[in-house]
Amino acid sequence: MKKIRILHIIKSLGRGGAEMLLPETLALHDQSKFEFHYIYFLPWKDQMVQAIEEQGGIVNCFEAKNNIQLIGQYPKIADYCHSHQIDLIHCHLPWAGFVGRLVHRKTRIPMVYTEHNMQERYHPVTKFLNKKSFNSQSLAVGVSEDVSQSIKNNISPSIPVRTILNGVNTQKFSRNNHDLSVREHYNIPENAIVIGLVSVFRFQKRIKEWLQVFRNLKDSSSEEIFGLIVGAGPLEEEIMQEVERLNLRESVIFTGLQENTLPYFNAMDIFMMSSSFEGLPIALLEAMSMECAIVTTNAGGIKEVVRDEKDGLMVPVEEWEELKERLKSLITDRSRLTELQKAARERVITEFSLQVMTKNLEQAYMEFSE
Repeated sequence: MKKIRILHIIKSLGRGGAEMLLPETLALHDQSKFEFHYIYFLPWKDQMVQAIEEQGGIVNCFEAKNNIQLIGQYPKIADYCHSHQIDLIHCHLPWAGFVGRLVHRKTRIPMVYTEHNMQERYHPVTKFLNKKSFNSQSLAVGVSEDVSQSIKNNISPSIPVRTILNGVNTQKFSRNNHDLSVREHYNIPENAIVIGLVSVFRFQKRIKEWLQVFRNLKDSSSEEIFGLIVGAGPLEEEIMQEVERLNLRESVIFTGLQENTLPYFNAMDIFMMSSSFEGLPIALLEAMSMECAIVTTNAGGIKEVVRDEKDGLMVPVEEWEELKERLKSLITDRSRLTELQKAARERVITEFSLQVMTKNLEQAYMEFSE
């Protein structure tokens, strides 16, 4: 039987949530039925390339220094589709979506677009281009019900919109209580509480507010508490200035980008998010799978995952300062902390496994490539 050839198009293969899903899903896809190709554009953001190639994916970088050059690559992508007999194109995030729709118009190859964010949160130009071009594809996929509803409310597309929830590899992301490597490396005492975050340093993540919550918690608690932030991004300088202003250099550890986040999750007791908006964050699902207790704002798709007081603790987006009290309630009640750590993992195993996500994607590939 001829394999169905899928081409993923994405702006970069760095360590963003959407990018990290590609090798994770590839590892679970039925490669006796599907062959997977990948095109990205930013050569300096290539952390996922090796992982994809090790799983059997075929990766190509069509270098583009900016979004205009990216769009200009569509004839080359169309030629690639023709020469490699691509059956379906799957694009991720807006600029890959824009170039994919041009390829779809030129080649008539079916195209699936996955939307990871709310339309309301995009730059006006991005939002305008998305609305104008959205129907030049076969299927839109929202990573949460909130994201799918945002598409319907803002675009009113004539093409089908389907929700395929993000998932996590619960076998890979499983806590190892014997791995103390990160705590030992940073001299974090065994009994100290570690509050963590894995994130790209973008404005919607509100990491400055995260630091303010941490400072207020530390000032009001007698417990030994450390912060552990894994990631990097465009707001790094601004965030480090806030660390200095709040005098947190000794208390909050910044690790930079890490290809293997497992030992860092192992070091965390609590995973805190202060985001103003989200789609359905992969790092949240990974943290839950790793038995980190969740304390978060109810931004976007987060509230579809975390049920307040059941799988974690939540506050409204605009009441982010209340995160301090929710954290304090867990730090002072270790049995409740343990209870929510176990509940977080049970939640993702039941409802947000990568196996379910991969199966749903394959169904869409088979349906729209026919």
